[in-house]
Amino acid sequence: MNKAASTATSNYLAGYVLAGGGSTRFGQDKALVEFGGKPMLARMIELLRSAAKEAKVVAVRGKYEAFGVEIVEDRWPGEGPLGGIITALEDAAGSAARAEWNLILSCDMPFLTPEWIGYMAARAARSAAQVILPHSTGGPEPLCACWRTDAAETLRAAFERGIRKVTDGVALLRSEVLDEAEWKRFDSAGRLFWNMNTQADYEEASRGFKMGRA
Repeated sequence: MNKAASTATSNYLAGYVLAGGGSTRFGQDKALVEFGGKPMLARMIELLRSAAKEAKVVAVRGKYEAFGVEIVEDRWPGEGPLGGIITALEDAAGSAARAEWNLILSCDMPFLTPEWIGYMAARAARSAAQVILPHSTGGPEPLCACWRTDAAETLRAAFERGIRKVTDGVALLRSEVLDEAEWKRFDSAGRLFWNMNTQADYEEASRGFKMGRA
């Protein structure tokens, strides 16, 4: 993203990485595995900083302090990513420098780019929605989305009623979908929203990354 776009978006957008999961299918902490020479969490923090005025990590307190960012303690550890999203939004709502929008990413999407992140941020700046999320060929991608801070109350009420699926939470909000016509120009290789759930996913992503740099 160019400098002008970064300045325009930085005034109203905060960034959060969700790193509170147990990585049970992966077999080790996904946030700490190296990709392209740096830990995934470091990559995601750097990515957020290309568009957001600040970057924080939603996780178990005390776990990632070495990365030099504020850790926001997940209020519902082990309850899934919806709890992490609500934690981020409530943190944003209580911040002195309250942002209108929050870019929230999972920690396991190695092919996201600053250009795509900047595009989503710019869309948020002129949107009346409460969540802006891409729909990839695999379906909705709510863990790479922009969430309006004022969505926290609706999502918190749904969570307390027992809702745990992020897409069920999205259904309660005013949403704006970024479909293939929007994201394809940022994703010629078809892997923008690739996420790493297993070691096999990680190995395949690493091979794809190395081939792309060859």
